[in-house]
Amino acid sequence: MPFTVVRFNLVDPHATPESLAARYRAALDMAAYADGHGVDTVQTEEHHGAENNWLPSPFAFAAGVFGATRKIAVTVSAIIGPLHDPLRLAEEIAVLDLMSRGRLVTVAGIGYRPEEYEALGVDWGRRGKLQDLLLETLLQAWTGEPFTYRGRTVRVTPRPYTRPHPMLLVGGSSQAAARRAARLGLPFFPSAHLPELETYYTEQCARYGTEGWMMMPGEETPLLHLSEDPDRTWAEYGEHFLHEARTYASWQSKDIRSAVRSTASTVAELRAEGVYRIVTPDECVELGRRLDSLVLHPLCGGMPVDEGWRSLRLLCERALPRLGASGLEPGQ
Repeated sequence: MPFTVVRFNLVDPHATPESLAARYRAALDMAAYADGHGVDTVQTEEHHGAENNWLPSPFAFAAGVFGATRKIAVTVSAIIGPLHDPLRLAEEIAVLDLMSRGRLVTVAGIGYRPEEYEALGVDWGRRGKLQDLLLETLLQAWTGEPFTYRGRTVRVTPRPYTRPHPMLLVGGSSQAAARRAARLGLPFFPSAHLPELETYYTEQCARYGTEGWMMMPGEETPLLHLSEDPDRTWAEYGEHFLHEARTYASWQSKDIRSAVRSTASTVAELRAEGVYRIVTPDECVELGRRLDSLVLHPLCGGMPVDEGWRSLRLLCERALPRLGASGLEPGQ
């Protein structure tokens, strides 16, 4: 059974407050439905000031998901670590960890958009030092014991549910990120399939005398949408996938490496590229038999909610049962 993910970033370039409220409500309903059908995690992320309404508050969204579900995890992949106050973030994650009984997974990266730092008044040039401070503070804060923070004694309560601390990974695609994770004894989540970085991370763990592990994307990690007629769906909804692909690509320099980076400029190019794929339930089953994970993106790029539901239902009712998912719980 592959690891299964339903991704939400709540993008909608043409949203009104009313339509965006409906989209958020639909995402929570979809999360509850996915939870009842054995999906492993909801994935969400953080970006600020995007014209297309990209989600800026992943932990608020995570709280909504936890209130609507019983078992599914929420993976925040990733937060932009230096944009957060370390003590407030420690409190927020601790509360979410308690609310969910350990279902929150946080990946902390440093981001790649200077304009986000500028908008929030954070010095782009100090992002590495700020990330170190954030991670070190989180690990100290979650002990529940007093510690020294910027010259004063502080204590963060309540203590989290998870021991020794909530799941925290360091994200990135650089040696600096791998080295930071190894030094702190934290798991590493590279943003793409980078075996050479895995080797470097292992070497750095040995250097620092720490133990760690990696959660690395597979060599093939497509973003999926399910349809009984992919040709029709590409024709009707391909622009939604292209919108997200081009937005994401426009934010990244040539040095940024990502498992879902696209270079397409047309829907036809995007379809041929294979980063975004519209597949039938049968094709999804075949992918699930050879890939480590399946990532569904039902509301991609402002996708109409009804179409998102069709995709999610095809995954949960027509594909996952054939891959060994447990399906509905008794009484559902």
